[in-house]
Amino acid sequence: MSILFDKNSRVVVQGITGAEGSYHAKRMIESGANVVAGMTPGKGGQSADGVPVFDTVSQAKARTGADVACIFVPPAGAADAIMEAADAGIGLVVCITELIPVLDMARAMTFLKEHPTRLIGPNCPGLATPGAGKVGIMPYHIFKEGRVGFVSRSGTLTYEVVSLLTAAGIGQSSCIGIGGDPIIGTTFIDCLRLFEQDDQTDAVVMCGEIGGSDEEDAAAYAATMKKPVIGFISGRTAPAGKRMGHAGAIVSGTSGSAQGKVEALQKANVPVADTIFDIPELTKQALARG
Repeated sequence: MSILFDKNSRVVVQGITGAEGSYHAKRMIESGANVVAGMTPGKGGQSADGVPVFDTVSQAKARTGADVACIFVPPAGAADAIMEAADAGIGLVVCITELIPVLDMARAMTFLKEHPTRLIGPNCPGLATPGAGKVGIMPYHIFKEGRVGFVSRSGTLTYEVVSLLTAAGIGQSSCIGIGGDPIIGTTFIDCLRLFEQDDQTDAVVMCGEIGGSDEEDAAAYAATMKKPVIGFISGRTAPAGKRMGHAGAIVSGTSGSAQGKVEALQKANVPVADTIFDIPELTKQALARG
């Protein structure tokens, strides 16, 4: 079972006529996702691999009943694309775009507070529900249906850890890449709360990284959960003051350090893997304990 996306979800791809949008829309369709519409201003009336293209998200929603938007729009227009989807009444927006200016995202987040829309990302790989498909750029073949939820800030880490879980025979209920930018729409706590409420999820693997305080906040929530959480923090050897990959992955003094995050998780009785290769065994142990 999915916490956000399932076989009944109807996807509109914003930017479907661009190189990235076109390529990944095909991959989403191949995964089983129900891509019902594309949207590119000025391209309305065309089709992209059999998917009807509309000039606006509102038109796409009215004609196809789309309720999920996936955004492959260049950085300069991505924040506006997020707001357009929310204004059209789309319930879930997944923004893949990276390098969106922080001020643009601050404006978009203020706009979203006035709309019942959940944003995943930006600068994220999207989400996947094994057995139902994916929204975004995750390699769908690595997933296996099961009962372990997965959430990560890093796309590459998502692929590596999910592959290890699948190889160990541990299937996933839903997998979410929340993104590594300083401003994101959905946090670790948001995902943990959804997994805690999902009767098809028995445990959760949470992969964090240096920078910010999201993992510490999530640790405090994990301490209240009935379902076990398994943690991992990447970037333990990163030097202070140096950005490591993601815009949000930067340590200032002691704030956002890997050690601080590990200690917060351990204090919440969350087992923390030393390496990603330890995650499957820790997950099996958590499932065995119930």
